[in-house]
Amino acid sequence: MYVADLHCDTVSAIYYDRKNGGQANLLSNHFQVDLERMQRGGYLLQNFAVFVDLQNGEDPYECAKRQIAVLKGELANYPDKIRQVTTAEEILKNRREGIISALLTLEEGEVCRGDENRLEEFYREGVRMMTFTWNYPNSLATEEGLTAKGIAFLERMEQLGIVPDVSHLPKAAFYDVCRFAKRPFAASHSNAAALCGHKRNLTDDMIRRIANRGGVIGVNYYGLFLEEKPENGIYYSRVGRVADHICHIANTGGIGCVGLGSDFDGIDGNLELSDCSKMGLLERELQKRGFCRREIEAVFYRNVLRIYKESFKIVR
Repeated sequence: MYVADLHCDTVSAIYYDRKNGGQANLLSNHFQVDLERMQRGGYLLQNFAVFVDLQNGEDPYECAKRQIAVLKGELANYPDKIRQVTTAEEILKNRREGIISALLTLEEGEVCRGDENRLEEFYREGVRMMTFTWNYPNSLATEEGLTAKGIAFLERMEQLGIVPDVSHLPKAAFYDVCRFAKRPFAASHSNAAALCGHKRNLTDDMIRRIANRGGVIGVNYYGLFLEEKPENGIYYSRVGRVADHICHIANTGGIGCVGLGSDFDGIDGNLELSDCSKMGLLERELQKRGFCRREIEAVFYRNVLRIYKESFKIVR
């Protein structure tokens, strides 16, 4: 079974490890995602997020550029195993050649500093998905909604073929995306609020709105976003609970809106899906739940391929 994962923080993990004197690489590391385990896990595609915390003291734009350089340097080291992609056709070509595809995303829209020229620069670097915010208000979105600049960015993102990512977006801003978006959008790593009421999760209405636009929701493996209450103070991440969220989202918005968004290397805790090589556990759990092969393929990778085929067309 192929796997397409909408979100991991591995590039940032490697970047900060090196800043602290480490020598982490993409081939084999002590994180949750590396090439050796991706190959064992059957990966077709991994979205690699460039994550920037606006309060870490670094210039957001420069920090993002340095992380992109780290990813591209790693990809250059292993061209027979993984290649950067910017189109759906490149993903399919890599699949035929037995190569994993790497797609670049941004997790914090403020790395552009509100400048559409920088957005276009990141597009030229290969960015094809971007969140408007992380955990802080910025020039694109606040608790009150998208700003005028955020609306302009949404329009330009759609023109370029950058998928708007509504994970981490405040509720009012989410509904602004629904109002103004003309193309499918994604929630790269979010779960169902009906099963876990964390503010990062999506209500049933949000799920249906994403589905009605042809979008995809990547189910997150983080225990805090899976479980309503901890057990003895611990939020466990069990395969069965990940499947619960997949089932709820599929029942609410249809099988076509569900994908995978592990959040690997951005999450910790007690994870049954402890790294990217363990995806067979989830495949077998969905089989037990009565999912047929075609439905599991939809969740694991086909829905992501569909939205990319639709979204990566430039509509200047």
